[in-house]
Amino acid sequence: MTDRFIVAGGGIGGLSAALGLARAGREVVVLEQAPEIGEIGAGIQIGPNAFHCFDYLGIGDEARAVAVYVDALRMMDAVDGHEVARMMVDEGFRKRYGNPYAVVHRAELHTVLLDACTATGRIELRTNARVSGYRREGARVAALLAGGETVEGRALVGADGLRSPIRAQLVGDGEPLISGHATYRTTIPIEKMPEDLRSNMMTLWAGPKCHLVHYPLKSGKLFNLVVTYHRGIVEPIAGRPVSNAEVREGFDGICEQALQIIDHGENWRLWVLCDRDPVDTWVDGNVTILGDAAHPMRQYLAQGACMAMEDGVSLSHHVGQCGADVETALIRYERQRVVRTARVQLTARIFGDYVFHPEGVAAKARNDVMSRRTQEEWYERADWLYSGNGLDA
Repeated sequence: MTDRFIVAGGGIGGLSAALGLARAGREVVVLEQAPEIGEIGAGIQIGPNAFHCFDYLGIGDEARAVAVYVDALRMMDAVDGHEVARMMVDEGFRKRYGNPYAVVHRAELHTVLLDACTATGRIELRTNARVSGYRREGARVAALLAGGETVEGRALVGADGLRSPIRAQLVGDGEPLISGHATYRTTIPIEKMPEDLRSNMMTLWAGPKCHLVHYPLKSGKLFNLVVTYHRGIVEPIAGRPVSNAEVREGFDGICEQALQIIDHGENWRLWVLCDRDPVDTWVDGNVTILGDAAHPMRQYLAQGACMAMEDGVSLSHHVGQCGADVETALIRYERQRVVRTARVQLTARIFGDYVFHPEGVAAKARNDVMSRRTQEEWYERADWLYSGNGLDA
């Protein structure tokens, strides 16, 4: 099995890459460090660019079946409660981009990918297999597991997340950058969501150094709730349970309608947002990285999972085009993806500081600019992002 591809990480990015590689005729082994291959978390937003990837990977119908199709992306002023702007994602949007905008529960999307991988007959899925590094051996590579075992193959793809050991060896840029932005997430049944907030929209309430988001999931049976504020936390935290009282801290001055989102939430969990500066080296011979291992980003463009899927499409496309010349395929993948993902990373930072979280006169200026835009102007500004499919630079 030395010609197989090794994918470290069984998340959305890793499974997208594995599925694409299998469809390109390659044998693949996925090494997942957890006891089970699965996903935690709640809702994620899926732009048309991600649906382009689903179609390329042959799972378009299955992905569409678990998605919830919102009518608009709406921004509210969280201080006075008025609507600032909305971008319609209805039939005109779908016609422009060839696919919809939707939201989906992360676990449901992961299951679609996992089922498709299993059905190929080309992908071996191994759990309790944490990759701690790699050793290149000519045209082969050995993934080094934490327990001392090695797994050999023709190439290694690091889809092993924010603190990727493969990135650490390949790039060597140390710890990720901790933003200090605290994000709290939960889901609640629709009947516990205040009636005046049950719209079929992705609604974002923008406030001073904070924002709140809600949208429906699972055929409208649940609502996904996400709130973020600049708390200045300097330690990385992922999924820690917290109280409603802690979540409410930092939201002084927010209108009562928006505060209902916090008060009606239950079982909140905390994440501290981290990212890294973009780098232009993702390849070491027959080893590469993708997803959060290559370009971790803040949540403000809702593109983390979408970019990981684009990576999987691009990687598998070039492997299919280059045949036995794996090293050339990886270099072409790197060249195609580096600039686009860097733009998304940097734009997400800008959105967090200057679109979602300004205060005072800066917030008023934002509202003035955004309220004047026509739907056509919104679409023109989104073209660079939503028209992508992983196969364009």
